[in-house]
Amino acid sequence: MFELNNKVAIVTGSGSLKGIGRDIALKLAEQGASIVVADLNVEGIQDTVKAVEETGAKALGVELNVTSKESVDAMIEKVLSEFGRIDILVNNAGISQKVTVEDMTLEDMQRIFSVNMFGLFLCSQAVLKPMKEQHFGRIINLSSVSAKRGGGVFGGAHYSASKAAVLGFAKNLAREVATDGITVNSVAPGLVNTEIWKSLPEADAAKVIDGIPLGRPGETSEIASTIAFLASDEASYITGEDIDINGGSHMD
Repeated sequence: MFELNNKVAIVTGSGSLKGIGRDIALKLAEQGASIVVADLNVEGIQDTVKAVEETGAKALGVELNVTSKESVDAMIEKVLSEFGRIDILVNNAGISQKVTVEDMTLEDMQRIFSVNMFGLFLCSQAVLKPMKEQHFGRIINLSSVSAKRGGGVFGGAHYSASKAAVLGFAKNLAREVATDGITVNSVAPGLVNTEIWKSLPEADAAKVIDGIPLGRPGETSEIASTIAFLASDEASYITGEDIDINGGSHMD
């Protein structure tokens, strides 16, 4: 199940130890994919590349600024030179900021959107040509429960808005490229057990857990497994969807 042998997967934001990108990269590697570790964090890239290679998979580290078209295009050129194909793109890179609308600046809004939405657009656009040429592709986006329920624990309104924009963009793109053998889907995680979550004061953490019917945060492995499914042949008839992974804190 979820076999990804001979597939090449780009995972943006997979050099950070604080988020879920690294675990996504490792899960796809365990399923047989070659992994492109793309991030701004050079030291983190090296750590993830080493971890991927320890699974027996091939790995390529690329320093990437998702907000720069030149940086994105250079990454695509490097990946095609190394592997000759691109099968999977996981748009995981993202940033957040906890601030009220009253205190938010236009620069805050632009910074969040430049990474969470415009960076996702640039990466998605860049992989379309090679995916169309091979008549196969999987684009998987990281949205958030905040996009659906009007905020969460860590982000402001600009974060929620950027993650909601991801969902609308993905549905439209899914319609555009379906006949080219490319699927486009999103996952919307709720609270996940990362270093950021662990930094919350105990009283604040307890209040958050009270709002989750399953009574716990999600694990990064649970997000990664869902993404591995969407990247696989088993999900070949799923496109334009967004999958909630939130322990019941939001139900469509």
